Amino acid sequence: MKLVNYQLKELDESRVGCLINDQVLDLQDAYKQYLISVHEEKSVDQLEQELPSNPQHFFTRGIPAIEKAQKALNYNLEQEAIELRMNREELRLETPVPSPSKIICIGKNYADHVEEMKGDIPEFPVLFAKYDNALIGPEAYIEKPAFTKELDYEVELAVVIGKEASKVLKDEAFQYIAGYTIGNDTTARDLQKRTPQWLQGKTLDRSTPIGPCIVTTDEITDPANLQIKSFVNGEERQSSNTSNLIFDIPFLIQFISRLITLKPGDIIMTGTPNGVGFARNPAQFLQDGDVVGVEVEQIGHMENKVVE
Repeated sequence: MKLVNYQLKELDESRVGCLINDQVLDLQDAYKQYLISVHEEKSVDQLEQELPSNPQHFFTRGIPAIEKAQKALNYNLEQEAIELRMNREELRLETPVPSPSKIICIGKNYADHVEEMKGDIPEFPVLFAKYDNALIGPEAYIEKPAFTKELDYEVELAVVIGKEASKVLKDEAFQYIAGYTIGNDTTARDLQKRTPQWLQGKTLDRSTPIGPCIVTTDEITDPANLQIKSFVNGEERQSSNTSNLIFDIPFLIQFISRLITLKPGDIIMTGTPNGVGFARNPAQFLQDGDVVGVEVEQIGHMENKVVE
């Protein structure tokens, strides 16, 4: 499934849906139809508890909510119940998980990016945090504050956690994943590098696009072999494959969950490959009006305009 947080353009209500080609299916409404079809009308009264319409509540329910959503989607496809589907142009897509309890980012996780930044290959994963103030949807503007002159782009594969994870073993890690999405770890390099800690350059308000959807693990069975790219104004800047990660996803989940209990809806940004603006000669940073495109194979493509 390709799960989305959508709003009808004339309304301000966020709801969880599923992309079907150029349409979006409302999953709670579809699940209601499914329950009636299997004569579980009593469960309809607890619909919001069974499958929340609010995307934040949905993803904090984790894998059980996703399993119910899969039943709803399957029933809708079998019945060809197109009345619950909306055309994509009628909707606005928002951040799939609006307010995760944790956004854990991995620095220096592609060897070619470490080299271009003139760093050393890390012995352990380099962890830093973002907060939900930074998150924006796949159609929103990246806000560039006037006090940074070195705003940079970083395409990343992002992992969404599906159930509480503490002290997870590598071999069990995939059981804790809800799905995968794309992140643009937009970074103010001048702020990042003025202290040893990176935080102030990494979590500026409304700077980090996530989306356009979360693709569930049944559709992406090998996240270690996905093409990953970024573009600025249509020019390709980054191109790599997740097979080049220094620390792969199972290792990251094992490593992080030994330090921090992960919760459903938490996001892990797995790192960016080479080609960032800071490392170009001369350096090329994002300016007002630039359009940044990021894409990951099997997930999709999103573009966000920079506004100062």
